[in-house]
Amino acid sequence: MAEQLAGAGDLTLLKSKGGGFSLIEVMVALVILVIGLIGIFNLHIVAKRSSFESFQQTQAAYLASDILSRMKSNRTELADYSGTYGGLAAGETAPTSCDLVGAACNSAAMRVWDLYQWRWTFSGGAEVENGKSVGGLDTTTACIVVNDRNVDIVIAWRGIREMAGKVSSTSDCGSALGNRRRLFELASVIERN
Repeated sequence: MAEQLAGAGDLTLLKSKGGGFSLIEVMVALVILVIGLIGIFNLHIVAKRSSFESFQQTQAAYLASDILSRMKSNRTELADYSGTYGGLAAGETAPTSCDLVGAACNSAAMRVWDLYQWRWTFSGGAEVENGKSVGGLDTTTACIVVNDRNVDIVIAWRGIREMAGKVSSTSDCGSALGNRRRLFELASVIERN
């Protein structure tokens, strides 16, 4: 009978020990949970940065396509589109608009208007919030090279973080931006009239 009592006591001892969590187990679980939450938070930050960089790349592609289509519409001035362009300077006034109905614009005036509108767009003028231009790329430099019918358009802007390697490009457009320089290049051929 003594053996039966000893066995019964052991069972009650086991039942009381298996009923809950110790403080150490709870602390370990909390540490694992916090590490997981920090990882998820950092992943969210990386995803936001990547999304923003992708958005900027899309804007640069749009800007290059925009000026290319403007150049195709004004082929007689094709060579005069060549140059390096930055955003609009503070207080810079618009040239005579060629967008108005009935506006009498020759090819040269259309080129000046096209370049102004293009620079206005990459300065952020197309998107205004609380009176401030917010839609452009950061520190944009654009380079257009026209060689007979061949057109090279390079859009350079400042990215949000430095890149480890060098940007692989033959263009030095926007090279003053250093390791944060991002580039979009578009090469095309425009047939003359």
